[in-house]
Amino acid sequence: MSEVYAARRTRLREYCNAGGSAAALVSRPANVRYLAGAAPHGAVLLLGKTEDLLVCAGPTADRPTQERPDEALRVQPLPGVGGGDPAVAAAGLAARQGADSLAVEEHHLTVARHRALGSVAPGLRLANLCGAVEQLRVVKDEEEISCLRIGAEITDQALGELLESILVGRTERHLALELERRLVDHGADGPAFPTSVATGPNAGRPGHRPTDRRVEEGDFLSVCLGATYRGYRCEIGRTFVIGTAPADWQIELYDLVFAAQRAGRESLVPGAACRDVDRAARQVLDSAGYTEGLTALTGHGVGLEIDEDPQLSPAAMGKLDACVPVTVEPGVHLPGRGGVRIDDTLVVRPEADGGPELLTITTKELLAL
Repeated sequence: MSEVYAARRTRLREYCNAGGSAAALVSRPANVRYLAGAAPHGAVLLLGKTEDLLVCAGPTADRPTQERPDEALRVQPLPGVGGGDPAVAAAGLAARQGADSLAVEEHHLTVARHRALGSVAPGLRLANLCGAVEQLRVVKDEEEISCLRIGAEITDQALGELLESILVGRTERHLALELERRLVDHGADGPAFPTSVATGPNAGRPGHRPTDRRVEEGDFLSVCLGATYRGYRCEIGRTFVIGTAPADWQIELYDLVFAAQRAGRESLVPGAACRDVDRAARQVLDSAGYTEGLTALTGHGVGLEIDEDPQLSPAAMGKLDACVPVTVEPGVHLPGRGGVRIDDTLVVRPEADGGPELLTITTKELLAL
């Protein structure tokens, strides 16, 4: 992987040089990991004029193997207890290397930290790196997609096991904790985000935090979870009915959301406008009268973070490229009654390669558990 990380740093250096910056300071943890292979707590990456350095507040030798930095990258631990601020130290190192300008991630730095960078190297001109690294991260290589694929398999396995257990009488909170334990048992680093389990009137509510409400017969049960595997995060969401055959209104609502999700998935082709994918799913729900209360977006990119570019929303700019993993997750929530959410992680692929690759394969049939 060393050559992969080196190639990523070269691309960023070319971007910085084109903008007139001789060096760059990367401080956002996911971006550090993308470029360096690891992101020890508080570490920053300096793309220097003469040498690239991973600047850390302490030693990294005790981290797991998959967390070790790129071997071709020199690690610069700071001396003393706590070691000071690696970002400030890195700015001083850039100045000592002879750089006259330094591109920084202003969207990640606090105002106080930005001022500290300027004070330690007053002759260093600070420029804005903007979201350059985030844009490099959008298109994934096959190694990254492989990590997402394994994470999706772990997630499907954990969810499948839960569906085979007795659910009535158990609380949302208990089920969420059990799902997260199962993710780790099957090899995940941990959950990709806080697991959401929603029952009855809570079902289908986006971002629902589990409560002590107990599962009851006839409830909708909506679950949203994901595994982190080697830093890469995936997402799945499914909705079920508990105990009895679904009511007519539940079948009707489920079929509608399923149709919206299918329309979104089928729109995932290289070159498609991000807003058109959102529109394809949203129009199905709009036409059925569910304009109010829909989520702000139909999906988003995933990778080292669970919510990355591109955003599949009405105002989204840009088009999809091949090898971009995204979620498609429409849903409808009816206040006081509950609702449906169906969520998959897919990779955009050209039609010649079989079209979008579905990573999360747990059935989307409306099951009565």
